[in-house]
Amino acid sequence: MRILVVVEKTGSGFSAFPPDLPGCVATGDSRSEVEREIRVAIELHIEGMRAEGLEPPEPRSYATVVEVAA
Repeated sequence: MRILVVVEKTGSGFSAFPPDLPGCVATGDSRSEVEREIRVAIELHIEGMRAEGLEPPEPRSYATVVEVAA
């Protein structure tokens, strides 16, 4: 399953979240750490949903880059 993850630089490292899985977040000191942690968080989040009898939502988010005059 491919899931879009948004990664943000913070004052103390990085944070990440998948827009299609509300409440699922991870943090890390580096990009590689936060990517590893969000992968684990997503897997646990989906396992928890299934344990409650819920199916994870179909991914619907996408990313794009736009140019603007500034």
